[in-house]
Amino acid sequence: MTVSHRTGLSRRSFLSAAGALGAATLAAPSILRAQGSTIRVGVPTILSGRVAILGETASIGAKMAVDAVNAAGGIDGRMIELVIRDTKGKPDEAARITRELISTDGCQIILDAEASGGAFAVHEVVRDTGTYCVHSISETSSLTADPANAAHWIFRSGRQGIHDAIAGGLYASELAKGGVRRWATCSPDYAYGRDTTAEFMEFLTIFAPDVKLVGETWPKSFQPDYTENITNLLNLAPEALYTCLWGGDLVAFFDQASLYGLFDQFQTVAVNMGDAPVLEAIKNLPAGIHSGNRYHKDIPDSEANENWNEAFRKSGKLPTNWGWQAYTGACFVIEALRATGGGIDRDKLAEATRGRTIDSPLGVSGTVTMRESDNTLVDYALGYGKTISEAPYLTDFQPMAWDVIVEHETEWKKRKGFI
Repeated sequence: MTVSHRTGLSRRSFLSAAGALGAATLAAPSILRAQGSTIRVGVPTILSGRVAILGETASIGAKMAVDAVNAAGGIDGRMIELVIRDTKGKPDEAARITRELISTDGCQIILDAEASGGAFAVHEVVRDTGTYCVHSISETSSLTADPANAAHWIFRSGRQGIHDAIAGGLYASELAKGGVRRWATCSPDYAYGRDTTAEFMEFLTIFAPDVKLVGETWPKSFQPDYTENITNLLNLAPEALYTCLWGGDLVAFFDQASLYGLFDQFQTVAVNMGDAPVLEAIKNLPAGIHSGNRYHKDIPDSEANENWNEAFRKSGKLPTNWGWQAYTGACFVIEALRATGGGIDRDKLAEATRGRTIDSPLGVSGTVTMRESDNTLVDYALGYGKTISEAPYLTDFQPMAWDVIVEHETEWKKRKGFI
């Protein structure tokens, strides 16, 4: 089934709802109880440790969408309540909390805002319990691309690693054509890091067959000291480095590696650099780092994105990749609930989500679609640019066309045996 349903908020109502975000959130429990039956949506995410800022911005993004709907009267008079819980970035805790949200807290829907390690744990719980779920953060491709993980009631509203790998591989092939052929990698030592790095190198060598991988180093999540990884890279003496470190780990790596002059010695492609808090947190941001866009106020360069950026900042936080992805996931949940008249039947919610197109400030043409074939988001703004030391921090942005991404993604799925 393909559903095309365009929705959107006026600038006035959007800013008004977001401006009231803090007060509305604090007042929500009493309002919700007063208006009767609520629809409870469980949100497992990371609210402590080095990447807490990302979980906090994911929470803000989800609240922006839900508070706007509640302020307008809810879904046929029923309010939506977000039940947000801290998983501490631990997969076993993510699984335990997700079961609690469903069985103890009465959440009928899960909006997963976990990184990939936790997202696979959440995935197993919602498959086991048959709970409608939208994964909003995990980028590990196999989560939705591999049919072995598929369930018709589970979706992904976050970007997917294979999409970044195709765009990044094509972008980096231009560096290779300029003589940059010896590559090394430094990425997180778990599924997201290993899968995304392998996919990037696969597409780089497709687009630039002369490229050679000379070495890899795999830091652990939340590792405090990167000296060993930096020394390895210096000994490898590559002409270019690829990394998909992210959040606080990326900031710590860049701050420590800059002391060794690492980024003066070769080209660097850091796919997760382009998030505003990361760009502002690095003490001495090197110019000329190649990065994918994560969230950027000018990508896409539209009034809708500008309004969304302004509304988000009223929370006191900078928008992030996690922020727009959780916002988008909440929007799909809301549209599914509208289609069912507030009904929470899993299969009806799934039918209302699959193939749906919604208005989005982050869509490359003003919309994003939950692709029918694999329950994954497409048509979001995607491309690469280079860092500069001052705001807006990312320049020379080169967008990637979705027909190119889909063509290569389809061939990749065939090679993997997914289709």
